[in-house]
Amino acid sequence: MKLISSIFSVFIILFLFANCTTNKIETISLEGTWQVKLDSTDIGNQENWASAKFEGQNINLPGTLDDAEIGVKSTLEPAMNNYVLSNLTRKYQYIGKAWYQKEIEIPNAWVKENITLSLERIIWESTVFVNGKLIGKNNSLVAKHDYNVTKHLTEGKNLITILIDNGNKFPYINVAGTRYPDKVNQDMAHGYTNHTQIKWNGILGDILLKTASKNAPENLQIYPISRANKIKISFEQASVLENEIKCIIKSKDGKEVFSENVSIEKGEKNTVSFEIDKPENLQLWDEFHPNLYDVTVITKTGVITDSFGYKFVGNDNGDLTLNDKRIFLRGNLECVIFPLTGYPPTKKEDWAKLITQAKAYGLNHLRFHSWCPPKAAFEAADEAGFYYQVELPHWSLEVGKDPSTTAFLREEAQRMLKDYGNHPSFIFMALGNELQGDISVLNEMVAELKPIDNRHLYATTAFSFQRPTGTRPEKEDEFFIAQWTDKGWIRGQGVFNDKPPHFNADFTAGASHINIPLVSHEIGQYSVYPDMSEIKKYTGVLDPLNFKAIKIELENKGLIDFAPDFTFNSGKLAALLYKEEIERALKTPSFDGFQLLQLQDFPGQGTALVGLLNAFWESKGVITAEEFSQFNSELVPLIRFEKAVYETGENFKATLEVANFFEDKTNQTLDWAITNNAGSVIKNGSFRNVNLSIGNNVNLGKIDYAVNVTKAEKLNITVSLKGTKYTNNWHIWVYPKKVTTTAKDILITSSFKEAEAALKQGQKVLLNPNYKALKGIEGRFVPVFWSPVHFPNQPATMGLMVDDKNPAFNSFPTDTHTDWQWWDLCINSKSIVIDSLEVTPIVRVIDNFVTNHHLANVFETNVGTGKLIFSAIDISSTLSERPVARQLRYSLLNYMQSDAFKPSKNIEMKDLDVVKKKGESDEKFDFLKMDIGY
Repeated sequence: MKLISSIFSVFIILFLFANCTTNKIETISLEGTWQVKLDSTDIGNQENWASAKFEGQNINLPGTLDDAEIGVKSTLEPAMNNYVLSNLTRKYQYIGKAWYQKEIEIPNAWVKENITLSLERIIWESTVFVNGKLIGKNNSLVAKHDYNVTKHLTEGKNLITILIDNGNKFPYINVAGTRYPDKVNQDMAHGYTNHTQIKWNGILGDILLKTASKNAPENLQIYPISRANKIKISFEQASVLENEIKCIIKSKDGKEVFSENVSIEKGEKNTVSFEIDKPENLQLWDEFHPNLYDVTVITKTGVITDSFGYKFVGNDNGDLTLNDKRIFLRGNLECVIFPLTGYPPTKKEDWAKLITQAKAYGLNHLRFHSWCPPKAAFEAADEAGFYYQVELPHWSLEVGKDPSTTAFLREEAQRMLKDYGNHPSFIFMALGNELQGDISVLNEMVAELKPIDNRHLYATTAFSFQRPTGTRPEKEDEFFIAQWTDKGWIRGQGVFNDKPPHFNADFTAGASHINIPLVSHEIGQYSVYPDMSEIKKYTGVLDPLNFKAIKIELENKGLIDFAPDFTFNSGKLAALLYKEEIERALKTPSFDGFQLLQLQDFPGQGTALVGLLNAFWESKGVITAEEFSQFNSELVPLIRFEKAVYETGENFKATLEVANFFEDKTNQTLDWAITNNAGSVIKNGSFRNVNLSIGNNVNLGKIDYAVNVTKAEKLNITVSLKGTKYTNNWHIWVYPKKVTTTAKDILITSSFKEAEAALKQGQKVLLNPNYKALKGIEGRFVPVFWSPVHFPNQPATMGLMVDDKNPAFNSFPTDTHTDWQWWDLCINSKSIVIDSLEVTPIVRVIDNFVTNHHLANVFETNVGTGKLIFSAIDISSTLSERPVARQLRYSLLNYMQSDAFKPSKNIEMKDLDVVKKKGESDEKFDFLKMDIGY
């Protein structure tokens, strides 16, 4: 009898499995045309809007009201104000309740099944009616809205009505951006905002009716148990009818690695679980080996399958590890920036394209700032071997103030783990961005999550400006994201404008004492000038009125022809700073990664165009993926050296190291070379028998080059791992020790009066006033931080645009953009507004896109019969200590003595009154203290 029972059990299992893989209809897609009625005054109700068919407007779902051009049409016009410059403008906007309705057909075979209506993604609240009967209500920004509609569907025609309310259900999840006068645009958390994603009303992704047998297994979860080399598998079932079930594990190419009957244990709340030994042929998952498997569980009453990758993330004495191997996060923020739709894609191929571009630039990680992406994003990352940090839709300065908000966030966290927890790409989870308030609430929430799901590392917040929270890990943090610690800065924004360029530094001083994985928060944020050619790309629901307003402003001010150059040169400066920032992170042994803000533009929060790519993840022509990945990849050659500028008699000295987060490599060769601008090799060498372990490989060799030049040059230092793609390069500038800094036929003065007298006599004048006594913008090396709209109280220039073809630079090697040799010159300068001056800029300064002035700090012009070069850069003081200033002065004087010095514009001396501060005297520099160095 026992044998017959066993045979029958096997028959049942095989029958169920076969039945679930035949042509039985298990889902009905509800995609297509629906009717929609807006209910802004909240007059709709179950009796007259849900119980019978209504006539509304046609809308295609999945989609949004914005897609269908339903709502209030925008009346904004391009203008330089905070309404327009806040963010991209919704062409149509609707906030409130909308009723969606569709008649469907239910087959006879479904009558005895469990039927679920599944809505993949909604903002924010859905209420479902079937044939006029209320089914229920759901609130979630991150997870599916599922409804059991079994009792209310009948064979044949049925009426589905869905009420969606995209109004603000829990305002305390959000911080208000008070720079933006339109209240609807003040919410900043990316789960509910108009700054990147929009507050759309509709349904995205799957809209499905799904059938399953009564008492079918649900909520399959797969947990690697690394310490025991096992796998724990759990699922839910309303009524457990057996003690043994079938488990099958197959690789994605169909190879079976496990197939056995296993004993199960019953837990709380209808949970069933079992453990198995990790199959010998089941491979680990990581960025280099994205091995995925399908796990199928077969019970007497149904079958359930899900995908997973065997991985375990951990902390090894403060180092971030995956599968007991150290990893380093080369990360970028993803803030729901999809400017054609205003919402995230729900197709895997769209996310795969984005990840392919990210990987081309060397990234291996995305941080989803204050939101969680849909399943397609996880699926694409799983297949690509890409790491995710996901977050609650939460950016608040009042954590814990509202109990209902706290309860909602607790539920959201559970939903995230349920819907996305199996995905191996999901390695980090934070409770939100830059949270402040009652931090004990965050610690309690993390403490609740850890025992529920140990597949991820948890953090209370992705950084905080609240002290001491933002300076050291919280009690429950398993990883720590910070801009600084209690020991100092761990990102470049606090360094690059205040200290001369040096390349022997890292962030060890601020980082080494942190004993859990440490990731630097939102590095970069170097603003790039808007690309006017981008305007035509906005063919979707968002109107780039901010770009259009800036374009009109440039046209009115006669700057439009410079716009492409503004974008390119400001972008080059940003790329320069990103390179040094990333390399410092890679040089820091106690670092575990960085998160860029960011590789692509952020078109909201005051038009924060901080990307080297545009908002469509397309190149701006500033730096190629190949160039960027040289300093941002799994293996990066690095050097440490003291400074960017050297004089004859000095030695350029560098030590070599390699940041290796790829694989152990033995008996390698590191080649290095120093070349000039013509590509000729000045000096080179190799270091052989180099062994590279995972992590920071330091002191691998030294370069020593004695500088002995008679003319200024830009040199290039290259280090390559022989026989591989891994190479990196840096520039230095070398200058002669002695150059002439005076000229007999040129008046060099800091006095406007002296200059005027000489110009009246037809002389040539190099006027170099005390820049501190000039009207203008404080000289800076770094560009605008984030956005001049969001942060208006900053010296807001965006780098230099140098006329490098001008013979004024024949003795001063330079590119068109700011580079490290310009640091001292930028810091000791003023950017002069030349809107009203008929002059030719030699060194133009790129103004920010709000004020859009003609700016320069070196220009030339005729004054009467005289010729003038005006320099608001200090090229007069302490020249023996400032070789770049000395060389620029020398180059300008050579130009002024040549036949090429023929200014094309003309002004009167009184025109220069606009550059002088009121009340400032015309005192000259004290040349006795200048040490002009000749």
